Amino acid sequence: MTEIHTPATALHSTERVIAGTTVMALRGEIDLLTGQRLSARLDMLTAGSCPDLVLDLRALSFVDCAGLGVLCRAQNQTAARGGRLRLVTGQTGFLRIVRHARLSDVFEIHARLSTALAAGPESGGASATAG
Repeated sequence: MTEIHTPATALHSTERVIAGTTVMALRGEIDLLTGQRLSARLDMLTAGSCPDLVLDLRALSFVDCAGLGVLCRAQNQTAARGGRLRLVTGQTGFLRIVRHARLSDVFEIHARLSTALAAGPESGGASATAG
């Protein structure tokens, strides 16, 4: 279990492995202050070949452009190593930001953790799965 915390804004994370997939649940804010530490942790999680990572963003209260950059970096690193990154969120605000930033086709997004874990590699690529 990893805890990422800065005094001004807080980002808390927990990690677990489910059937070979690393699931990182994030709670709090991803912004300029917390993004650097999160990015360093994601670099570690995506360092090996074929990383399989799910980021559970359902408990995030805020993501700014720096936070979106951290997620894009993790996506790029994962793809470059032949792996897979899935995001779990149903927050309309976050989905709107992703859409307005024209990143809908970059991320594979699921509304439920169970759906993200069950989705096979053939569903790779970006999607917004409800349910």
